[in-house]
Amino acid sequence: MKNTQMPFITVNVDEGEVKELCNQKILELVKEADVEFVFWDRKELMKRTCMSWDSIQEKFFSDPRFIKRKIGQKWYFPARETREFLVKWLEEQVY
Repeated sequence: MKNTQMPFITVNVDEGEVKELCNQKILELVKEADVEFVFWDRKELMKRTCMSWDSIQEKFFSDPRFIKRKIGQKWYFPARETREFLVKWLEEQVY
């Protein structure tokens, strides 16, 4: 006859070690955020949205909420505000 009882497993967790691992991960993420672009150019916008320049112009480029500046011949977009706009814009899209 087989034994149908599951064996018990005991796990001991060092809270101090867990807190240290969490703090290290948080510091890594903060460092990543600190190196985030301040602004994007046209190529970065296309990369981040996975959209062609024509699609961007057709879908949301003229939206007054979409912040952009043209300096010389190049367009620039503030990274944080652009990301926030894109999330809102995407949520508004109904098919």
